[in-house]
Order: sequence, then C-alpha cells, then structure tokens
Amino acid sequence: MIAALPMYDMPGLRDATDALWTAIAARLRATGVDAPEMLTRSDELYEIWLRPDLLLSQTCGLPYRTKLHRHVTLVATPDYGLPGCPPGMYCSVIVARDGTPGDPARLDGARLAYNDALSQSGWAAPLHWAGQRGIRFGELVHSGSHRASAQAIAEGQADLAAIDAVTWRLLRRFEPWTSDFREIARTPPSPGLPLITAPRQDAETLATAVDAAITDLGHDTRTRLGLTGLARIDKTAYLSQPTPPSPEDYLKSLGI
Repeated sequence: MIAALPMYDMPGLRDATDALWTAIAARLRATGVDAPEMLTRSDELYEIWLRPDLLLSQTCGLPYRTKLHRHVTLVATPDYGLPGCPPGMYCSVIVARDGTPGDPARLDGARLAYNDALSQSGWAAPLHWAGQRGIRFGELVHSGSHRASAQAIAEGQADLAAIDAVTWRLLRRFEPWTSDFREIARTPPSPGLPLITAPRQDAETLATAVDAAITDLGHDTRTRLGLTGLARIDKTAYLSQPTPPSPEDYLKSLGI
C-alpha cells in the first residue's frame, strides 16, 4: 500500500505533513488497516493516483472530474478554513504585481501564467472569472506550478496568475518576495482538493481516520498546515463544475 499527500507539501511543511500522515496511519492501524510507515513523494502524480494499491492521496478537482473519478473512490475533502468559503471549499486568488490596475477593462489582453491545463485553481477558475468580466488573455505562460506562476509575474514574464488560496497563504508565509504582489480578486468558492483511494478500499474507514487524526494533531501543527477539519462533499459537486477548454483551444477561440 502507498499513501501520498502532495498538493500542499512545501519543503517548509514536510515535517508537519509527515506528522499528519503518522496520525492518520496510527488511526488506520487501530482498525486493522495495513498503512505504510512513510508517504510516497514523487512528481509522477497520475501514476500514484491510479495505482491499485493506493490507500490515500490528495488530488485536484479538475483531474478528478476529467480523468480520475471512474478509477478511484472519493474519501472526503480537507477543510482549510478559508475566509468566504464554506467547509471543504476553496477559491483562487487572482494576483499581480503591486500597482497593476484592478479595473477589468484595463486587464483585457493581460498575460496569464497558469500552472497546468488540468488545474481547477490555476486554469479553470481564472478562465471562468475572466469570461464573466469580458477579459480576454492575450498570452498564456505555462509555468508548471503555482509558485512558478507567481515567479513569472515577479520576473515580468506574465501579468496575472490565479493561485489556489491555500497555496497563496503558504507562499505569503514562506516567500518574502510575494509582498510585492497585490490581490486583484478572489474567485467564487468551488469544492476543494479531495482525498481519494483505490476502488477496493473502504472510504468511510479512511475518512473517519483522517477526521480523527486532524483532531489528534497538536494545535501548532494544525495551524501550520491550515487544517480545520474534514468535509463530506458529494461526488456530484465535483462533476458538475464546468470543464474549461484547453489553452490551445482557448487561444484559437480568440484568433490567436
């Protein structure tokens, strides 16, 4: 069996992430589940998510609804206590260099840095936000990560990026150079990053263990991770979210 918690596993938080897994694993072993001692850390996320021996991992809502939901079981959704978001929900923060105008009319043609075309927070959310305001992005900069999207703005390669609000909170804590950024807007809440397991695993046992483990964590560790609890968000809430066009199709639709 393997387990992975890759989505917010920043270097400065790895000891806290490991502590969370230790607490989850202890709860699972108490019910007879053979939980691994250590988390698997790899850049090959789809390989992890689709493994038949996956005990627990966290994924993003867009990969879940477009590629994973038929092959994995939804467990539950961690709640990070984000302002303006119901339990288990999150949003994207539209960020730019300090001094960038917030008037949508002046953002038309802006260069957008996006982490991945299968990112709810970095691609789907900003596309929906911009479309509602008549903003068309003039150039798309594929960065590979939320941190790299912010760096693209800092280095003048892009004008805007949409950063997962939990990641943005962490970047503001760990990366002093983000103090030169301003928040343009926050997108409407959508279902947060879900926990998943392989189809034959008992999702309810896993959810109960995770919920109890979050409580077991010390206050300082919970605060560092930003965790406040666990939410049960129905699968249909993820599948009902709109799926955006690919970056290539988006640019074609603008004649670019």
